[in-house]
Amino acid sequence: MAWQVVIAGGGFGGFYAAQALERLLPAQSAHVTLVNEANFLLYTPLLPGAAGATLDPRHVVVPLRSQLRCSDVVIGKVTGADLARCALGVQRIDGELLELHYDQLIVALGSVSRTLPIPGLAEHATGLKSLSDATALRNQLLSCLDIAESLEDPARRTEYLGFVFVGAGYAGVEGLAELQDFAVQAIAMYPRCRAHGMRWVLVEARERIMQEVPASLSEFAEDELRGRGIEVRTDTTLSAVTERGATLSEGETIPARMVVWTAGVKPSPVVSRLGLPLDRDGRVMVDRTMRVQAPVEDAPSATDAPSATHAPSATDAPSAADLARVWAIGDCAAVPDASRPGRSCPPTAQHAIRQGRLVARNVASTLRGGQPRAFRYRTKGVVAELGRNKAVAITLGIRWRGFPAWLIARTYHLLLMPGFGRRLRLLVDWNVALVFGRDSSSPGRLGSPTPLEHD
Repeated sequence: MAWQVVIAGGGFGGFYAAQALERLLPAQSAHVTLVNEANFLLYTPLLPGAAGATLDPRHVVVPLRSQLRCSDVVIGKVTGADLARCALGVQRIDGELLELHYDQLIVALGSVSRTLPIPGLAEHATGLKSLSDATALRNQLLSCLDIAESLEDPARRTEYLGFVFVGAGYAGVEGLAELQDFAVQAIAMYPRCRAHGMRWVLVEARERIMQEVPASLSEFAEDELRGRGIEVRTDTTLSAVTERGATLSEGETIPARMVVWTAGVKPSPVVSRLGLPLDRDGRVMVDRTMRVQAPVEDAPSATDAPSATHAPSATDAPSAADLARVWAIGDCAAVPDASRPGRSCPPTAQHAIRQGRLVARNVASTLRGGQPRAFRYRTKGVVAELGRNKAVAITLGIRWRGFPAWLIARTYHLLLMPGFGRRLRLLVDWNVALVFGRDSSSPGRLGSPTPLEHD
């Protein structure tokens, strides 16, 4: 009877795990099933390009079935798990509830935007985490320009020409840079808006932007943004958001109809419903081989600090044998970082890809009676595009900035995109944007049909 391997999540980790398992396990000996909410892999590093109209939104995704020829793909939401029965609960897109039984389970459910209890944030801000977010931001920006152009009141026009980004990591800086670049080109078709001028503000709680790169590259990126007229507010937080503006910790209220929240991520909420041991950040606790491990229970003491883990209660705690069948990778897992003892791997695509490939080898080895290998990986480099053919990058310890870094970033994404056809689409989009400029039309709500109306 064939082994049943189930992968929960079709992001970078889950996709590359399935792809590797197809090569490692013959179809007659193992049956691989991947569960994902959409029928595509979203190439998240290119979301700013989709929002900023250098890329067609459809070209930053990879259809799962086109790359996974031997795996079953189930489109639906993971609802929970019965670890004792080795069953994963799934709600298919038609609403039907399924149970997928497994011999080995790989949890790769990724992350969602992390929010804070800030008044008005959920009601009036937008994230940049999904394809819908990217197209919504592009539509919203163009709508703001359209409305502002038709207004006679300068004060009201100011609101529609104010744009605030909160969070200055990769997503925030790249998203702001791409959208501002897009707006500068589009505003040429809006005479009143062009005469009035736009206001772009980047808000960061820490002392500098892009903490992931060395200070010298962070300073270059900040100088580049400031040179375009973008306000960079460090050591500043968001206090409140309304329909008409954003209030900062300094007390200033910035008139803005578009507020974008990119201040970090957290594990997908469904992870907490799987019955697995979690750390204080809600990530699945795993050992260095990425196999789920039970939390270490210390003897209770009146002077003990609160526990850093959240494990199931004693009545429903999974056994060691139950956990031995489960692995976790990517943003939803606390995978120990061999290059930084005592810390977990950062939530990056390059880590998730390599974790997916190694966990596939570990699963195949375990099924054949072998021993799993520990995950060891040191970040090879980082790239961050700043729009206007500028970027910052680090490759093999060498720091790049400006146009050379931009070429490195584009080449990196081109090589990492799965499938020759998808790479060709990227090349065409990028070159069309370079020659003819960005497409300033609104793509609408992708996937939402217009309802038929009666006469």
